[in-house]
Amino acid sequence: MDSDIVKLQNGSDIRGVAVAGVEGEAVNLTEERCYKIGRAFALYLAKSLGKAADGLKVGVGRDARVSGPALQAAVCSGLRSAGVTVIDCGLATTPAMFMSIVLPETRYDASVMMTASHLPFNRNGIKFFNRDGGLEKGDIASILQEAVGLEYPGKQKVTFEGFDLLNLYASYLRSSILKKLGAKEGEKPLSGLKIVVDAGNGDAGFFVTKILEPLGADTKGSCFLEPDGMFPNHIPNPENKDAMRSIQEATLRSKADLGLIFDTDVDRMSAVLDSGEQVNRDAIIALMSAILAPSYPASTIVTDSVTSDRLTYFLEKKLGLRHLRYMRGYKNVIDKCRALNEAGTVCPLAMETSGHGALKDNYYLDDGAFLAVELIAALAKASRQGRKLGSLIGDLPPLVEEGEYRFKIHCEDFKSYGKKVLEEFKVRAVKAGYDLPESYEGVRISFRGEDVQGWMLLRLSLHDPVMPLNIEGGRTGDLPKLIAIAKELVAGFEALDTSSLG
Repeated sequence: MDSDIVKLQNGSDIRGVAVAGVEGEAVNLTEERCYKIGRAFALYLAKSLGKAADGLKVGVGRDARVSGPALQAAVCSGLRSAGVTVIDCGLATTPAMFMSIVLPETRYDASVMMTASHLPFNRNGIKFFNRDGGLEKGDIASILQEAVGLEYPGKQKVTFEGFDLLNLYASYLRSSILKKLGAKEGEKPLSGLKIVVDAGNGDAGFFVTKILEPLGADTKGSCFLEPDGMFPNHIPNPENKDAMRSIQEATLRSKADLGLIFDTDVDRMSAVLDSGEQVNRDAIIALMSAILAPSYPASTIVTDSVTSDRLTYFLEKKLGLRHLRYMRGYKNVIDKCRALNEAGTVCPLAMETSGHGALKDNYYLDDGAFLAVELIAALAKASRQGRKLGSLIGDLPPLVEEGEYRFKIHCEDFKSYGKKVLEEFKVRAVKAGYDLPESYEGVRISFRGEDVQGWMLLRLSLHDPVMPLNIEGGRTGDLPKLIAIAKELVAGFEALDTSSLG
């Protein structure tokens, strides 16, 4: 009985250490465990669909990690052992694996993606999809619990039918750009535009060779397009400062109209304008919203909790939209967007500051490549009119000062303690007369006075004994004032380490 296998759950994903050699990180995502998880998923799928396993077809893909081929083969063997027909999709992307369930050429019953997103080379993980999208936390828990009692017959030499899913998916994205620009197959509507891509040696190189270049874009200056599971240049992560600096430099060096950067499995993206301005976090949400606003007037944009008051001002005062801040976690944001649409509130976009973004018109799928399609189409339209893409967010107030401070909780029941801290934090803020806007996660305070402007958000981490505090000052010099206020609001909690505030 492998009871520790359940510890591989990470929210709605499975994550673990797959490669030895990093000090303090023992391998726990093995071929044996991947086999068991694959078989358990087959059993779960047959039960949930009410079909025999031997009547099911499942596609399995992987990212560029060095552990990918072996672990993918193990998952495939586990699925096959239950009778499932397995399609080896090779190097793929997370969005492509979901679309393998939707696209008429494939229409698989479910799919699996081997990826650990932006995590280091020694990690790997597993994502599962059915026709409703990614599985929920409860589904993952059930699969892992089923895997606990399964037997492992040892490594097997089995071949599986292969399919070039990435080529099919690229065709879908190319067609989407052509449609948005009113062009026909074979035409090159991106001629005259220079667009560079930084793939970070992840899975996104295909975006250059299979989408941008066939549509006429000049992509000279793109970098790190070759998949390399050791990620030798920088972590493929739009939230990483080195990664954003890399695409910024490539954009300026190439005098490009647009720079694009993706994470490893291409479900996240950010951008750089021709000026070198980084368009990530609040700015990428603002840009996507500005693109969608004409088609969805007065609609609601759902974001995670750490988006700024600047973004709210831009969405509501400049675009005429409504801004709903929800909880951290891309699945939470997407599920809220889906629920609101089903209830009759039009929400075209759910997006996190991390670069996860899902469109109502794209199956609520967090797809960095499809977001890039929207940006590219908007760039081409703006160019035709003699405008720059950045003009769409010209009214977004600039970021002035910000900081994130992480307070460790030094007690066993950290969740209960953290909740008590939040309760007292709120009581103190109310007593001080501060403005507390609606918050679905933690306690948020807005400051709009003459003395200090900006906002802060204190919340409790979902999984770790940590309370992150995000602060943004509205003007130069406001950040130290907000830090001083925060110190007063969090003073006196013995098990809360607030030393990061200075």
